[in-house]
Amino acid sequence: MFTGIVTDIGEIISLEDHGSAKRIAIACGYPLDSIAIGASIANAGVCLTVTTLAARGNKDTVFTIDASSETIERTTMETWRVGDRVNLERALRIGDELGGHIVSGHVDGVAEIVSRKDQDGTSHFVFRAPTELSKFIAQKGSVALDGTSLTVNHVEGDDFSVMMIPHTLAVTTWGDAKVGDKVNIEIDTMARYAARLADVAAGR
Repeated sequence: MFTGIVTDIGEIISLEDHGSAKRIAIACGYPLDSIAIGASIANAGVCLTVTTLAARGNKDTVFTIDASSETIERTTMETWRVGDRVNLERALRIGDELGGHIVSGHVDGVAEIVSRKDQDGTSHFVFRAPTELSKFIAQKGSVALDGTSLTVNHVEGDDFSVMMIPHTLAVTTWGDAKVGDKVNIEIDTMARYAARLADVAAGR
């Protein structure tokens, strides 16, 4: 489990095809001795298992992750390239502060940035969600986008908006985000259960 609070930005340094799957190497700032083989790390919101570890110079740690064809098809991973940066978050531990909201790292689909307006250091984004997911997005509710816990400001049809403060833009990949970019979206688990309960109550 995760909280959607990004703790590092990784850089993709290699991509290898293994049949329909991929092995991806990512350089990060996490101390080498703080990561274990088999640990879970959210990469742009996608929970993946660390398969190997190595040091790169005196500063970087390099870990590899393996992604299945299903994960690649459901997320933005098909478009990842060497040199791309990705938001990283390590798995939540008992006793850690829950600063965002409960995030599973199981991406539901891909949304698109349809507008971005910058003013006084903040950025107002409008995203378009897949129609089958938009019913789970509510004003003032939570949503995870590329692994970042965000509060929804407004919803209109399949479109919804969020406001990002300067700190968020500085410590994540969102500072470089632009119109047309695709992003991983994970619906708030509570919203999903609420919608299911409503369907049951309505006899659907």
